[in-house]
Amino acid sequence: MRKNKLIIVSSFIIIIAIIFSGVYYYQSNHFNAHITINNTKAGGLTAEQALKKLKSTVLKNDVYIGKDLIFNGKDTKMEFTSKDLASVEKLLKSQQTFWPSSKEKNFSLQPGKVDLYRSQTMKKLAEEKLLYMNKSLLAPKDAEVRLEQGKIAVSKSVDGKQYDITQLLKDYQKQEYTSEIFLKPEYIQPIKEDSPIIKKEENKLKELVQRTVDYKVQDKVYSLQGSDLIQNATVTKDLKVTINSEEIKNKINDINEAQSTLNKDFKFKTHSGSVVSVKGESYGWAINVTKESNRVKEAFEKGEKSLEAGSIYGSGWSTYGTGYHATTNDGIGSTYAEVSIKDQRIWIYKNGKLVFTTNVVTGRHNTNEDTPPGVWYVMYKETPSVLEGTSVGHGNYSVKVQYWAPFTLSGCGFHDASWRTNWTSTAYLTAGSGGCVNTPSSVMKTVYNHLSKNEPVVVY
Repeated sequence: MRKNKLIIVSSFIIIIAIIFSGVYYYQSNHFNAHITINNTKAGGLTAEQALKKLKSTVLKNDVYIGKDLIFNGKDTKMEFTSKDLASVEKLLKSQQTFWPSSKEKNFSLQPGKVDLYRSQTMKKLAEEKLLYMNKSLLAPKDAEVRLEQGKIAVSKSVDGKQYDITQLLKDYQKQEYTSEIFLKPEYIQPIKEDSPIIKKEENKLKELVQRTVDYKVQDKVYSLQGSDLIQNATVTKDLKVTINSEEIKNKINDINEAQSTLNKDFKFKTHSGSVVSVKGESYGWAINVTKESNRVKEAFEKGEKSLEAGSIYGSGWSTYGTGYHATTNDGIGSTYAEVSIKDQRIWIYKNGKLVFTTNVVTGRHNTNEDTPPGVWYVMYKETPSVLEGTSVGHGNYSVKVQYWAPFTLSGCGFHDASWRTNWTSTAYLTAGSGGCVNTPSSVMKTVYNHLSKNEPVVVY
């Protein structure tokens, strides 16, 4: 009896062991019931069977945003080969349970062979479709900070309907081997009014209007205040400011009108101490208001503290302006040549001291060939030289001179006149030159040596 019981128990144990062994063997070689690979059912299949099914699975290659189909790709098969069996077996082992499990699980598995259509071609086509769609969709509008009429204003942001393609492509990557790709709608978000970047832009404009630029013209320094001159400005997201320079331009124009000397009358103190008004002709300088306004604007934008005027211009032979560094004698300075038509004499001053004076003969008065009054400057010097021109009663002429220093574009200047015999103080009335300042040959070299290019010549 006992023996029979032992046989029965042993048989039961053997049966249980066989069942357990069978279950374990089955579980070791088959996927659980609700396992999918790349959304392809693998439940109950061996690794070999699952791989075979993966090889034959057709990918529709459709791309959706939400429920909307945006791209219908061509059907393809997954690029699995027999070389991918080890990867499938690894998945099989990872999902293995001792007892059959009904837990759902989808594994993502990439084949060893790269699927160029899915990873490159189709992705690029989907991106191009999204870019095309965005062209017809409402773009978001960022909040913007502006300085308007001296006050900082922040515009409200506006939501748009354009897709955030970068985020959608990231979602695409995660679903690379699903038959249909469903992308969660992601939209480009505008910069909001309360965002940190907007606060930084506000602070940038507040700081901008507090800036000061010390603008130097000759020996004068103008303290240009941003609060006065910057009424309208914008700022970019990288905090670069752009100023509307109209107020700055008006200020530079005011400085130019007050300080420049070009085409203005000069109050000139003569050799005798009397003061005469002489019209500025070629001599003088002025500020290029447009260029200097831009320089000042850029100085404010870059946060520069000081700036010296650099865009100076003039007229005549030199277009860079003459007399910019002369701040005395009403802008003529202390080095100049003085020509008195009445006295028929010249005086040459260097640094305020008279260095030479001599009698001369100026342009012929009775034929209206007078040496033109005004403030001019020595254009250049030449020795020797040939003078060519015309004069009333003599027609065309061409004469050689030893020294020549012109001061008008019309051809008037200082030169020796060896042919002249009449050097009286009234010679100019009826026997003067064709407009030049005839200087005795005996002293012309001295006069020539004392004259310098760009120095003023005052004729009155």
